[in-house]
Amino acid sequence: MALRYELIKKDKSSGARLGRIYTEHSVIDTPVFMPVGTQATVKAMAPDELKDIGFEIILSNTYHLYLRPGHDIVAKAGGLHGFMHWDRSILTDSGGYQVFSMSHLRDITEDGVAFRSYIDGSKHFIGPEKAIEIQNALGADIIMAFDECVPYPCDRDYALHAVERTTRWAKRCKQAHADERQSLFGIIQGSTYKDLRQKSMEEIVNIGFPGYAVGGLSVGEPKDVMYDILEYIMPNMPDDRPRYLMGVGSPDCLIEGVIRGVDMFDCVWPTRIARNGTVMTSQGKLVVRNAAYKDDMRPLDEQCGCYACRNFSRAYIRHLFNVGEILGARLATIHNLYFLAGLMSDIRKAIMEDRLLEFRDIFFGNYYKSQTLS
Repeated sequence: MALRYELIKKDKSSGARLGRIYTEHSVIDTPVFMPVGTQATVKAMAPDELKDIGFEIILSNTYHLYLRPGHDIVAKAGGLHGFMHWDRSILTDSGGYQVFSMSHLRDITEDGVAFRSYIDGSKHFIGPEKAIEIQNALGADIIMAFDECVPYPCDRDYALHAVERTTRWAKRCKQAHADERQSLFGIIQGSTYKDLRQKSMEEIVNIGFPGYAVGGLSVGEPKDVMYDILEYIMPNMPDDRPRYLMGVGSPDCLIEGVIRGVDMFDCVWPTRIARNGTVMTSQGKLVVRNAAYKDDMRPLDEQCGCYACRNFSRAYIRHLFNVGEILGARLATIHNLYFLAGLMSDIRKAIMEDRLLEFRDIFFGNYYKSQTLS
């Protein structure tokens, strides 16, 4: 396999795992948060800035890159690594979530999904084989099987059919995948039905992949429901493979996901809220564009060592947002990604020292002191 996972330690008081993923391009300490570079770029960030923060892996989106600029163009550049000047690890999703989320533009059959481009209305088709073809051309270190992601809520029959189709498509993806430099992960579906999650996990694991993702969560269900599903399914997943929870990136979900045994996370949320003027700090979320910070000369977070906090005040960053300067969004994005990289580092240290649950309670006590979980 192009990917190797090393399980280093298990937390004594929870299901958390400390590990390491080895790919051709980098070594990734887990648990890890992966910034999302949807269009072959993490919005507002240069590759060297991501490296300076310490990221060893980022995610790009198959659906969007297929539509623009086209996987053939990316392949001409030597794949995503050459195209976007990123020499560390890359994971590409299959595009399944995007095409299934646009229900008014697509039609699902056993062969795959026919859909219209959200850009110009042109007709397209992606099935398991096409998803693998696109991802092979993109050249990521980790690629994802094409699955059927269901919305929340959905009835049990719909979820069952999606589980069965996801299994059939996973087999086709594995058969179509021939690039030994890339590692293909399987995806477990089943919505909020525990028996369907178990069925999907058993079937996908039986096919055999170097890693496994949990899809179809963080799609609108209450967080306690997501945690309940993770508590049920994670202990039954292979110990010697990385476990990836798709689409999760808030501090509470990252910590609770790790406690239940998740190794890998991704989400656009941290960079999206940054571009809207919201940052995470050791004392909770801060909306820096608010008038309260007009003459506040403190950094975004006095406990933070990121470039933004070392050099600029809340008042200055608020000013940038209010006058529409791009630097405001850049500084907020740098800060949020630095914050999450630091959080994951602290989580890994807490696992090593068998104090993760204590760390959670202290972190939440500070972060949500004057807020409610959202």
